[in-house]
Amino acid sequence: AMVKSRYFTKTQEFDGMPKVIDFKIVEEEIDDDLKDKEILGEAIYISVDPYTRYAVYYNVPPGAPIIGFQVIKVTKSKNPKYFVGEKIMVHGGWRTTCKVDDEQVWYKVDKISGIDTSVFVGALGMPGMTAYCGFLEICQPKEGETVFVNGCAGAVGNLVGQIAKIKGCKVIGCCGSDEKIKFAKSIGFDDVFNYKTCKDYPGILKKMAPNGVDCFFDNVGGRMSTDVLACMNVGGRISVCGAISAYNSKTLGQATMVQSYMARKQLLMRGFGVGQFKDKFPEALKHMIQWIQEGKLKIHETTTKGFENTPQAFIDMLSGGNIGKAVVKV
Repeated sequence: AMVKSRYFTKTQEFDGMPKVIDFKIVEEEIDDDLKDKEILGEAIYISVDPYTRYAVYYNVPPGAPIIGFQVIKVTKSKNPKYFVGEKIMVHGGWRTTCKVDDEQVWYKVDKISGIDTSVFVGALGMPGMTAYCGFLEICQPKEGETVFVNGCAGAVGNLVGQIAKIKGCKVIGCCGSDEKIKFAKSIGFDDVFNYKTCKDYPGILKKMAPNGVDCFFDNVGGRMSTDVLACMNVGGRISVCGAISAYNSKTLGQATMVQSYMARKQLLMRGFGVGQFKDKFPEALKHMIQWIQEGKLKIHETTTKGFENTPQAFIDMLSGGNIGKAVVKV
């Protein structure tokens, strides 16, 4: 039999910041006659994430479904690992009903007391794995060191800051509004500034980190990120997670040269994609769950209701409208 599904595609290439008219819903019918290992499921939560902005631009032609993570409830299964009624976190895209196989499944959403299902597209999903692995593996923070995180009220940044506090570091952040500063301080950041209103970026950083910065987790890129290098200590580590400052701009931002800082201060700068740390996910999940249950890691979400509002949630997130993780409740 055929099952109805709806998915979002783009109607045209993005021109700078995506607009609602760049997206449309396509209705299709999916055959529920499953092959071995396939699963059919209904979306419960859909994730909107910064990486989707460039991934869709480069890899998803108009007409094809927009990619992304979601939690689905299994409605039919020919996969011995997943049963009807179970919830799983999959890379199923912006769609209401999806058919996936092992390739697209990240993991089962276990029933964990006190933890909502939505957390599996956030702190226990791709952003959480990004924060845990990207920060701990690359920055290797030591107790007492100073950590700087930009985009510190976002899905990944807020978790990096909290993990750094758990590891006994001093943590400084920057973000784009006073409301976000209040949020970042409420989850344990020692000092936070507003990058939009501060006149002297390196100056304020030097004031907040008088002993220099040892670890820098970079979500933003561009000129301001290079300015941070001037404040780093010898042997500092920089984890390059993303460059959201450039995702919606038509020209690449002009940044000062990094090489002189890097040579003089013996800095290590390393970029990563979360997929390369897949073998670390079980350990990461175990610790993240434990920290959430112990109250050491606080969860904050900005939730949009309704599948049809997914593009608007995405655009809001790209323009800094979310605090913590942006999720869509289908």
